[in-house]
Amino acid sequence: MNIHEYQAKKLLASYGVTVLKGGVAYTPAEAEHVAHDLGGPVWVVKSQIHAGGRGKGYFKGAEKEGGGVRLAKSADEVRRIAQSMLGHILITRQTGPAGKEVRRVYIEEGCDIKRELYVGMLVDRGNGKITIMASTEGGTEIEEVAAHTPEKILRVAVEPVTGIEAWHGRKLAYGLGLEGKQVTAAVNFITAMYKAFVAYDCSTVEINPLVVTGAGDVIALDAKMNFDDNAIFRHKDVAELRDESEEDPAELEAARHGLNYIKLDGSIGCMVNGAGLAMATMDIIKLYGGSPANFLDVGGGATRERVTTAFKLILSDAHVEGILVNIFGGIMRCDVIAEGVVAAAREVSLNVPLVVRLEGTNVDLGKKILAESGLPIIAADNLADAAAKVVKAVREAA
Repeated sequence: MNIHEYQAKKLLASYGVTVLKGGVAYTPAEAEHVAHDLGGPVWVVKSQIHAGGRGKGYFKGAEKEGGGVRLAKSADEVRRIAQSMLGHILITRQTGPAGKEVRRVYIEEGCDIKRELYVGMLVDRGNGKITIMASTEGGTEIEEVAAHTPEKILRVAVEPVTGIEAWHGRKLAYGLGLEGKQVTAAVNFITAMYKAFVAYDCSTVEINPLVVTGAGDVIALDAKMNFDDNAIFRHKDVAELRDESEEDPAELEAARHGLNYIKLDGSIGCMVNGAGLAMATMDIIKLYGGSPANFLDVGGGATRERVTTAFKLILSDAHVEGILVNIFGGIMRCDVIAEGVVAAAREVSLNVPLVVRLEGTNVDLGKKILAESGLPIIAADNLADAAAKVVKAVREAA
C-alpha cells in the first residue's frame, strides 16, 4: 500500500523525522489560504500523486508550463499554480503516458538548500534484515544511481535483534561527507526513520532528496512510504490514508473478492491457484514466446463465484488476447474451477482463445464439465503443453 507525500511526512514526523511545515489543499483557494498560514517569503507547490519524478514531469496539454513541483514567491502565485495543477493529468516516468489526475496539492515552506542527498530503507530479502541505503546523489532516482554509479550507494544492514544503533547513522553520515553538527542531525534523523519503519510495518521508506541546509539541519524534502499489505490490519490509522483513486480499479475489485490480482503489460491472461504456481505460469508463458497480462491467484479455497469474478477481471483488460487457466487441485477442487470457468465464459461471451490445464482433486469431473460445456475450450495435459497451446492460439487468432 502506498500513501501520498504529505501523509508520509506526517507519519515520519510523529517519530522525530525532521520535515518542513506544510499543508494540503484540494482547491486553489485552499492552497492560497495554506500559503498565508505558512508565511513566506517562498513556497513550494507539489502535486500529490502515487508516482515519482513529479518535478521532471509535465501536464498533458501544457508541456511548457512546468512540472508537478514548482516554486512560488507570493500567495497569489501559489493559488495560480495550484489552479494549473488540480484536475489536470500529470505525466512522469513512473505514470507512463496515461498519467494521473492531480486531485490535491501540498504547499510547503521553502528552505535554504546546500546539499541534496538520498536515504532509503527496505527489507532486504537476501539477508533478512532492514537495510539502510544512502547516497550523495540526492534528487536522482536510486535505480539510475545503481545502474551508472553503484559505488556511490552506501549500505548498512541492521540486526533485527539489536535494532538500530548510533554507529549505523554515523557510518552513513561520514560516508556522505557530513561533518560537525550535521553528523548528529543525520544520526537522529536516520534513527527516527528506522523507528517509524519498524513501527508501521513498512516495506520501503525513501527520502529523496534529504537536504542539508545552510544552518546544518538535515530535513526530508520529499518522502515516500510503502507498507506491507499483510500487516495493514494492525494499523487502522494507515489504512484510513488509502487513496483508492490512485489505485487500479481492477486490483481494488479483486481485493474485495479475496483475489490477488496485479495487472501487467502482456496479452495472455492467467488464472492460477497459488502464488508460486502463478509465477511459474508467467515464467513458462515467457519461455514459449508469450507475455502474461496479469498475475492472478484465486487462492486455495475459491468458490465458483470467486472464480467467475476472476475470469471477468481478466477479460476486463482490453489487451488480453488469450487466457490460460492453470489449476492444481489440492485444497481447491477442479470441478469448482471448471464450473466457474464455464459460467464466466457464458456470461461474458468469451471471444478469445481459452486453454485450461487441470490436475488434482476431482480432475476427471472438472474435465468432463469443460468438455460438455459446448465452449471452444482447449485442453492441456501439463503446464508446458498449456503454455505452448495458448501462445500458439493467440498468434493464430491475431
